[in-house]
Amino acid sequence: MPVRIPYALRRLERSRFRSRFHLDEKDKAYIQEKGMDVIRMHAYDFIRTRLAPAEPANDGKQTPMRGHPVFKAQHATATCCRGCLGKWYGVPQGREMTEQEIDETVQLIMAWIEKEAQ
Repeated sequence: MPVRIPYALRRLERSRFRSRFHLDEKDKAYIQEKGMDVIRMHAYDFIRTRLAPAEPANDGKQTPMRGHPVFKAQHATATCCRGCLGKWYGVPQGREMTEQEIDETVQLIMAWIEKEAQ
């Protein structure tokens, strides 16, 4: 999943579904309170536990639509389930994600959050 982040973000903006996700004021306040380093740690935790396993529990439904800025970012960046990761970034289902894939996924999520939080 070599993600060129600016390219991926532009491509996602052209998706009617993906482009409808935005951080609200509550999300922005939470990010301000916690700081980007904590949000990044949350993103790593969510990706490692909910997405990286070869057979994630409830795949396709494991990422809530709200409740944390990272969840919204996952839907906005098509990193919400293994099906979307496969479709958008070529990460195959049925095998554990590599550390590089996890890092690139988190980098994309954080780039979206940083852009939205401005």
